[in-house]
This record gives sequence, structure tokens and C-alpha cells, in this order.
Amino acid sequence: MRLHKLTLHEAVRRLGLPGLAGAILLAAAAAGTLFVVLPGLEARERAAQQVLRAQAHAAAVQRGEVPIARTPGRQLDDFYAGLPAQLTATKAIDGLYTAADVEKISLARGEYSLAVEQGTDMARYQIVLPVHGTYAQLRRFIDTAIAKVPGLSVEDLDMQRKEVSETELEGRIRMTLYLSRR
Repeated sequence: MRLHKLTLHEAVRRLGLPGLAGAILLAAAAAGTLFVVLPGLEARERAAQQVLRAQAHAAAVQRGEVPIARTPGRQLDDFYAGLPAQLTATKAIDGLYTAADVEKISLARGEYSLAVEQGTDMARYQIVLPVHGTYAQLRRFIDTAIAKVPGLSVEDLDMQRKEVSETELEGRIRMTLYLSRR
């Protein structure tokens, strides 16, 4: 059924100004309900669900089922505790040489430099090691070193073959050993 323009004008004229104002207010109320009230009800429901989850979590913490979240200060203390102490840096570096011995990689003279991080309780040992071996040996050496030496990270790898047919690689590995000064 099609509504003609003339019929619409006649209906508006019969309503008059008060009827037209009422129709506009009804349309505004419907739009407000659709765009304001319903999303607000949904947000209230989500907030109520969050409150229930938080109460259940708090109850589980009180019963000892869930550990209490650590504060940022405690997390930082745990981080420093996981790093080797600066005084035991040589023991950590020995872990690198042990990993190299397992893979039968000869570590020539490396470069070591210590840098103290100002404003923190941390120091860094920059280690540059020239290496020579197969890809598999070097890969296992790096994996073992990272697994056995806490606070060790590989910063840069530079590997080359003298010729395409060679299986041996030569290069250098730049690592950083993070140390705790506590």
C-alpha cells in the first residue's frame, strides 16, 4: 500500500500543531530508546557480570585456590633474583664455554665489555664471540647457551660461508648477559 503525498499532508493538517509535536516526540523517544537505553542496559549487564566474576575470584583467593597477584615491585624483585649476580659473571660465561665444548665448537678470543645501567640494579656484559662450525652445531650451541645461562640474549648473528659448497660457517655472535647488582 502506497501512501500518497497528498494523503500525508491531509493527515498532518488534521493533527494540527500539537499532534505533530506529539508525533515528533514519539519518534524521538523511540530513537532514544533504541540508541541510548538499550546500549545502557547491555553495558549494565556486562558490568554486573564483571562484578560477579570479581567476587568469585576474590572468594577463590580467600580460599587459597588462586594465588594473589604480585605487585609490580615484587615482580621487579623476582626479575632481578632470576638474573645471575654480577660477582658470578665468570661462572655464567663458563656456561657459554661449556655449551661450546658440548658442540665441539672452538671459541676463539672473544670481546667482553661491562656496562652498568644507571638508575637500575642491573649490569650488562656485551660478549662478541667468533665462531666456526656447521649450522646445526652453531644452532645447538646457541639454544644450549640460552637455556643454561639465565639472563643471556642473542643480539646479533653474522654467519658466512667461504664457498657455497662448504658446510662450515664462520662468523660472530654478539650476546648480552644481563646481571643483577643486588
